[in-house]
Amino acid sequence: MERIERIEAELFTDGGNNAVVRLPGRRFPGVLVQGDSLHILRTDAAELVDACERGDLADARDGAGLLLAGLDALLDRYAAALAEHEMPRPY
Repeated sequence: MERIERIEAELFTDGGNNAVVRLPGRRFPGVLVQGDSLHILRTDAAELVDACERGDLADARDGAGLLLAGLDALLDRYAAALAEHEMPRPY
């Protein structure tokens, strides 16, 4: 079992379900996604794959829309946090 290492990190947003955090040694922050939120994104992706396998384009489109909306929300929060702290985006 790996040991847990305690570090100091920079918090760019409130904690919430998807905090923007910069770890030591990193130039840009990342997004810390809570396990339940990560599971929701994974479930959305799995439903999209299932719909594609069934050939159900309507369900696939809906599933892709849900997945895209979730990822867009994460990316929007990330971009807003960087802008608020006058940091360029890494992309």
